[in-house]
Amino acid sequence: MTRSELSSFASIRVIRGRTWLVGILVLLFFPNAFAQSEFSTFWKKFRSAVVAGDKATVAEMTKFPLSMPAFQKAVKNRADFLRRYNEIFRGEANAAQCFATAEPRKESDRRCEIYCPFKETPDDRENAPIRFEFELTKSGWKFAGLDNINE
Repeated sequence: MTRSELSSFASIRVIRGRTWLVGILVLLFFPNAFAQSEFSTFWKKFRSAVVAGDKATVAEMTKFPLSMPAFQKAVKNRADFLRRYNEIFRGEANAAQCFATAEPRKESDRRCEIYCPFKETPDDRENAPIRFEFELTKSGWKFAGLDNINE
């Protein structure tokens, strides 16, 4: 290799190293920037699957056991989830209708929530007690629970 080729090669390595360092610094100083953009991607896919009634995709995006409202058993696994899908997404709230316009609320770097009104009063956003909970897990964002905050 000539001297100019070696110099060029060294410059490329320095640029790559700096790019890597900048990426690490961004994650250190803005740790939730990645998590939030990752949640946005998760939410778009999850919302689309619920609106379309794609039970299999929604099940893949769910953490088990899935927490349920008071006096209801947790959803143990995928089979239980598929069996109880209508109870979860068409029970007290019409999730497909709600999710079409709902905006996630960030509760922490690891938790986001969506609040929906009762299906009998779909336009009553002032009274939206049905909470869909999402959690950042080791494998990414997952649907982690359903709750009625009035109970």
